[in-house]
Amino acid sequence: MTGGDDLRGDLQEMNCFLVFGTANNTTNKTIYDADVFGHIYDADANDVMENRSRLGLIEEIPPGMTDFEIRVSVPATMPEPLQLKQFKASGFTGRVRR
Repeated sequence: MTGGDDLRGDLQEMNCFLVFGTANNTTNKTIYDADVFGHIYDADANDVMENRSRLGLIEEIPPGMTDFEIRVSVPATMPEPLQLKQFKASGFTGRVRR
C-alpha cells in the first residue's frame, strides 16, 4: 500500500430499525432457516434497498403463527416513515448444513 490508501471507504450514517412481524406456517411441518424477503420504501416511495430484497432470517417456524423480529439498517438520509411491503419467508423442512 502506498501512503493515502484507505480501505475503509466512505462511511455513511445509518439508522437501525427492528421490524416485528408474524410468520404464518400453514403446513404441518416446522420450517427452518427461512429467508425473509420484502421491500422497504421511504416516505417518498423510494426503494431503500434497491438491489436487495432478502432482509433477514428466521431460524425456526413451527406450524401456526410465530412472532419474529429482524434488524434492518437504512441510510440516515432516507425520509421517514418507512413503508414495508410484500414481506414473505421461504425456508426448508430440514436443517440447512453450515
